[in-house]
Amino acid sequence: MFTRNNHKKAVVDSLRYCIKNKGLNVYAYCLMTNHLHLVVNCDEPFQLADTIRDFKRHIVKKVFFQIINEPESRREWMLNMFQKNGETYKSNESFKFWKTGNHAIELFTEKFVWEKINYIHNNPVQEDFVINPEDWKYSSASNYINDTGILKEVYCLPPMLRMIR
Repeated sequence: MFTRNNHKKAVVDSLRYCIKNKGLNVYAYCLMTNHLHLVVNCDEPFQLADTIRDFKRHIVKKVFFQIINEPESRREWMLNMFQKNGETYKSNESFKFWKTGNHAIELFTEKFVWEKINYIHNNPVQEDFVINPEDWKYSSASNYINDTGILKEVYCLPPMLRMIR
């Protein structure tokens, strides 16, 4: 889904909006071609679920708008796929963009946090998209390595462990 720059930009813009307006704190992220990894929390306890729900909802609206109104060679195929996905859910959704659930994991120790950040940042390397994690444009790895990430609002955690390559 996230192979087009306009769709990737929609995700980054939505993250920026949630950071600025919804109290979202982003510590790490990596947008892959078919999924998104996040290490986040919110300023207010119990706000995270609502923020993620709104974040995902906004991306759906933006990407659907892009698919329908901007040049898109995969338009018919994508809309059919989203419609078929919607038909398979009990809620009788007419379209289904995201898989149900967030697969949230509580990060309870500093070591575990860094394991997840390293895993996230190395995802594009594992997929052979790049040689170095910081070379993947839609990731916070470059924020940590050389402070050049496209999402400047990432809160880089102090290094406890070196990034594993």
